[in-house]
Amino acid sequence: MSKAFIKETEDEPEPVVEAPALAAGVKNYMTPEGHRRMQEELRRLMREERPKVVEVVAWAAGNGDRSENGDYIYGKKRLREIDSRIRFLTKRLEVAEIVDPQRQKNRDQVFFGATVTYADRDGTEKTVTIVGIDEADLDQGQVSWVSPIARALMKAHEGDVVELRTPSGIEPIEIIEIRYRDDALG
Repeated sequence: MSKAFIKETEDEPEPVVEAPALAAGVKNYMTPEGHRRMQEELRRLMREERPKVVEVVAWAAGNGDRSENGDYIYGKKRLREIDSRIRFLTKRLEVAEIVDPQRQKNRDQVFFGATVTYADRDGTEKTVTIVGIDEADLDQGQVSWVSPIARALMKAHEGDVVELRTPSGIEPIEIIEIRYRDDALG
């Protein structure tokens, strides 16, 4: 039977939509900025978005028949999504270990928080910043510390050629520059 003919009820179980769990033994390292952003998102969801949606759902529930009430149905769905995200953020923040790249003493080597410029075998230069699992955003040049590129770069020095394991084989890449956040600012 099509879902279009099934009445949504208030008793409907919440869908469990969680991000991938951290593998056993994997720490949830996070930069101070990433931790702050997650805390701000959690605060915004709890203090602003959730109360607004609860208000809409309460208003819509008072309008009578809930089975065909779009505001009510959408509001309940959005409320489940917000609650799921709140649970995820809360769990991740509870186990987060903040690592401040500005405190890195060994700045000539790649560690968590480093911004690394490297060249592939064609000479094409790319720059990535190694961040926490929940902070990774390839469009912004931020890669997770457990990603293949980050693993290849870890502990390398400027001028080193390291091996990046890709689906098409091993690719040599050369580290051109290593920076840490306050290096770039000053």
